[in-house]
Amino acid sequence: MPAIIDGANSAECYAGEVTPAKPSQPIWRKPASAVRPGGARRLLQSYLLLLATGVMIFSTNALAASDSDWTIEAQPSQLVNGGPVLFQVKPPRKIESLTGSWLGHQFTFSYDTSTKTWFALAGINLDTTPGEYPLELTAVPATGKTPSTLTRLTLTRKFAVADGNYPKIPGKLSVEGKFTEPDPEQQKQIEEAKKIKQEYLTRVTPERRWEGQFAAPAEADISDVFGIQRVFNGKALSTHYGLDFRVHTGTPVTAMNGGTVLLARFLYYEGNFVVIDHGQGLLTLYLHLSELKVKEGDPVKRGQMVGLSGGTGRATGPHLDVRVRWQGIYLDPARLLQLPLP
Repeated sequence: MPAIIDGANSAECYAGEVTPAKPSQPIWRKPASAVRPGGARRLLQSYLLLLATGVMIFSTNALAASDSDWTIEAQPSQLVNGGPVLFQVKPPRKIESLTGSWLGHQFTFSYDTSTKTWFALAGINLDTTPGEYPLELTAVPATGKTPSTLTRLTLTRKFAVADGNYPKIPGKLSVEGKFTEPDPEQQKQIEEAKKIKQEYLTRVTPERRWEGQFAAPAEADISDVFGIQRVFNGKALSTHYGLDFRVHTGTPVTAMNGGTVLLARFLYYEGNFVVIDHGQGLLTLYLHLSELKVKEGDPVKRGQMVGLSGGTGRATGPHLDVRVRWQGIYLDPARLLQLPLP
C-alpha cells in the first residue's frame, strides 16, 4: 500500500431550511411621529426620484442567523485529525440550499427529507493541529424568488478537533530495490504515474453519488492501520494513508459505496489500481490488485466487485490496501466505515 501515492518518494503498503434577522425599518415606512416636521415631503420626493432612476432600496440584511435557532451537529462526537466528519444541520424554517466552509474546504449540503435535515460529509487533514475550528454556513432562504446576495444567511459554529493518536513507531519493511532506488527508466514510469494521479485525484464531481453507510471492501482481518510510519529498506520514511486487509491473492474486492470508476489501470507504486468517485471530492482507492474487474467510466454500486486482491506494485505480499481521499486529503478508512451516514 503506497504511503503517499502522490509522490515518487511515497512508501507503499506492506502487510502479510432560517429566520432572517429583523431588518431595519426603511424610514419611509416609519409612523409620522417618527419623522421630523416638514420631512415627509422631502422623503417622498427622494423616494420617487429613486424609483424614477430604477434604483431599488433594500434593507442591508447581512443576515447573520441566530445560533439558538439552528441545530448543528457533527459526528462522531469527538472529531480527530485524519478523520471524516458528518455535519448535520436543521434550520428553523425552509431553505433552498446550504453550503459550508471547513478548514479551507468548500462543500454543498444535501437534504434528507425523512429527517428534514441537511447533511454533508467532510474531513480533517492528518496534519491539523488539535484545537477549535469554525464551520461557516451560508443558506439561501426559500422565498420563491431568485436568491439575492442580500438574502443569504450566514452562521458560524466552532467544533473541537482532537489528536487521533495514530501509531508513532516506525515499521521496517523490505521491498524490491526498484521501489526505493529506481533507475532512470523506472523513474520515468514513476513521474508518468504521478501526473496521472495529479490529474485524476484532484477532480471534484459536484453531485453526491454515495448513499448510506460505507461497507468494508473485503471480509478479513486488518493487518495495518492508517497513520502509522513506515520505513522501506532502511531509507524511505512515509506515513501510511490506507487500511490494510489481510487477504490472499484472488480475494474479491468490492466497492465501498456507489459511484463511478475514475481510474482502473496499473501504476508503478499502486500496481493494479482502482479509484471510485463518490462525488463531491470523495474517492475510495483500491491498491495492489491482481486483476481489474471494472473499467474507467463504469458506474458501480456498493458491494459490486471491482477487482481481485493481490500484491502488485510496491507491496511485500498479497493484501488489500484501501484508502479514502476527500478534496485532496487522506482520511482514515476505518473511521469512515464506523460513521453512521444517511
